[in-house]
Amino acid sequence: MRFALFVAALLFAIPVFQPVNAQGIEQTKGDYEDKFRQLDEVLPTPNVYRNASGAPGHEYWQQQVDYSITAELDEPRRRITARATIRYTNNSPDALPWLWMQLDQNIFRTDSMAELTDAFGGPGRRGPKVSLGSASEPTKLSMEELRRQQAMADNTYGYDIGAVRDMAGADLPHTIVGTLMRIDLPAPLAPGESTEFAIEWAFNIVEEDAVVARSGYEHFPDDPRKGGNDIFLLAQWFPRMVAYSDYEGWHNKEFLGRGEFTLEFGNYEVAMTVPDDHIVASTGVLQNPDAVLTATQRQRIEAAKNADAPMFIVTPEEAAAAEAGNPRGTKTWQFSATNVRDFAWASSRKFMWDAQGHKQPGAEHETVLAMSFWPKEGGELWRKYSTAAVVHTMKVYSRFSFDYPYPTAQSVNGPVGGMEYPMITFNGPRTILNKDGSRTYSLAEKMFLVGVVIHEVGHIYFPMTVNSDERQWTWMDEGLNSFLDSVAGYEWDPDMPWTRSLPRDMVSYMVSNQQEPIMTQSDSVTNLGANAYGKPSAAYHVLRDTVIGRERFDFALKEYARRWKFKRPTPADFFRTIEEASGTDLDWFWRGWFYTTDHVDISLDSIYRLQIDTADPDIDLPRRRAESDSEPEVIGNTLNRQQRLPIWVLENRGVTDFYDANDEFTVTPKDRKKYTDFLDGLDPWERRVFDRAVKEDASYYVLNFANKGGLVMPIILGLTFEDGSTEKLNIPAEIWRRNSHEVAKLLVFPKGKELVQVVVDPDWETADADIENNHYPRRIIPSRIEAFKSEASKSRVGRDLMGEAAGAEPDGRK
Repeated sequence: MRFALFVAALLFAIPVFQPVNAQGIEQTKGDYEDKFRQLDEVLPTPNVYRNASGAPGHEYWQQQVDYSITAELDEPRRRITARATIRYTNNSPDALPWLWMQLDQNIFRTDSMAELTDAFGGPGRRGPKVSLGSASEPTKLSMEELRRQQAMADNTYGYDIGAVRDMAGADLPHTIVGTLMRIDLPAPLAPGESTEFAIEWAFNIVEEDAVVARSGYEHFPDDPRKGGNDIFLLAQWFPRMVAYSDYEGWHNKEFLGRGEFTLEFGNYEVAMTVPDDHIVASTGVLQNPDAVLTATQRQRIEAAKNADAPMFIVTPEEAAAAEAGNPRGTKTWQFSATNVRDFAWASSRKFMWDAQGHKQPGAEHETVLAMSFWPKEGGELWRKYSTAAVVHTMKVYSRFSFDYPYPTAQSVNGPVGGMEYPMITFNGPRTILNKDGSRTYSLAEKMFLVGVVIHEVGHIYFPMTVNSDERQWTWMDEGLNSFLDSVAGYEWDPDMPWTRSLPRDMVSYMVSNQQEPIMTQSDSVTNLGANAYGKPSAAYHVLRDTVIGRERFDFALKEYARRWKFKRPTPADFFRTIEEASGTDLDWFWRGWFYTTDHVDISLDSIYRLQIDTADPDIDLPRRRAESDSEPEVIGNTLNRQQRLPIWVLENRGVTDFYDANDEFTVTPKDRKKYTDFLDGLDPWERRVFDRAVKEDASYYVLNFANKGGLVMPIILGLTFEDGSTEKLNIPAEIWRRNSHEVAKLLVFPKGKELVQVVVDPDWETADADIENNHYPRRIIPSRIEAFKSEASKSRVGRDLMGEAAGAEPDGRK
């Protein structure tokens, strides 16, 4: 017998090692499922616009749209009236007979597709809107939903389009289709050419708290000023050009609310006329500070650029005075923004304002002015943490991508819980007003503020600069940004109880029935927070910390950001770039995490400890006798002995023979000759290998794993040995490539290194759904028990209506 076959027979001739599927049936050809199929059959074919490495192709193009806008805020009517001149440059190879625009305010029309297709019982942006009843229980409608319905009924929302004209003043034919508008051109716009047109519009600003939107106003009726005050957050406030790309043409998907926006880069000149006691925060750089700011405020801004901590530009005292006063007229704030994909602004007399310069030597913008705007309701919470979190975000995110690309980064408090735009973000957390007039905040509000500022400012990198399509693939920016905001969060304070973005946070979602693959269009996802934010973030943590390693993952992510800065990537570009830059085939990973609803559940079902046979019968047969002696005695013999029943052969010595003195483990000359013949039959190199293996007498362990969740993953093992030492072993996911259902792994340790415990995924880094089947030997599961008192019946039949009608106060005893 050849040595290799001999060892294989010794180690692996055990039935448990035969491949079986998750149901325990021997695997046949029909069971085979290739979790490592290449993704090329799913991804679009590389071309001159997007190449196979995931980088922009040598003929990559994108459109350019420049806006010049004048707008007026009518505060008493809460209405915007505006006019824009738009210059559209066709950099595509296609002649365009028409242009498409987004009319996002039309989503608030009562006949919008979003309203008409809002299914009863569906989720709202702030939690469930209804609780469906039954035959015995009424259906419940939330107060928030009743308020929204009333606001929609009492107001007329959506755009009033006044005119669409060319620069000669001639009307351009246009057709409104829900939240879209097609403008027909006099002649097709040829490749490389530009066209200009003017558009006028107006709309009533929604009350954000009532309607629940990404922008709107918030009213403060209790302010000292007669009639109260408002904070206005203006976004999706002007008709914006629909994106036109090489992979989809016009991106004319209806705006339904969840799928956000995909836009073109351009330059903006915007003038906003507001009450003269308002402070305006905006995308871009203020062009006329002398006209709208005091000399003191301008001096403070200059000092803040080199400050080590945030400095007030508008102090709390100045904001309080403005909040109690009345405007005497209007002021026009003029802002300019270069190479941005959107434009948003905020306006209120309630704002205090602070700023601090963030230095990034050698960057295009070496000093970025980090700023925050908030009312008194933000209190010390905002003074301490908002601008500081803005600066922290830029420091962390730039390590993973590029220098912050714009001159300002702003956080504005208002009714919107969290939304992002170029250079400006809207963030909602507030302090709590106490009866004594003081303001305090909970740990949850502190975490909310720090977390939401990091998240929304992080969006200025993704997708405001790396311009992915949010309408189609929310996960491309939200997932990546959730991953990075969790990295930044733990670097801010690792003791904060951050949630949602780590693998361990996603287990309950990944085993639920209410999920779709990540690669699902945004508006079709049931649970957008888990699907587009949490699960992709968990996937990136697994890639970074477990599959690829931090150095290669960080390098690959930075390369993706660098390649697609100010460009429009697709999922294929992301997948291909990460693989190409990290040098890792990750098709199995993208398939499992992004294209399926499989979850991670790797069970360690058994461990066999093996010892190599020496082939010497004088050594091996005594070992086998000892193994036999260690087996439990036949229970009948045990009971016989306890009853002191006589044993016949012991009481009748005359019938004993050779077999009473020897057993099947007795060594014979034939056994020794077989051993000699085996040694003589080995080649010299085989004899050397065999002798060394016998001398070392290593401990062999075969670990049997079952993939119960379907998602193939690396097998991470925490090993504990008899001597108290521990090791961690990472087995790559490719171990599942030939059998994705079950697999066995041989581990070899030096003599005396005996395993006593093995735990799969000991640090909970892979989102393994069942940690109890990770332990071998199985552990006793820790839990709790809590006593409770049964509640009295709440039904009107079960209640003591007689006593209630009489005004009795029962003591609860029968």
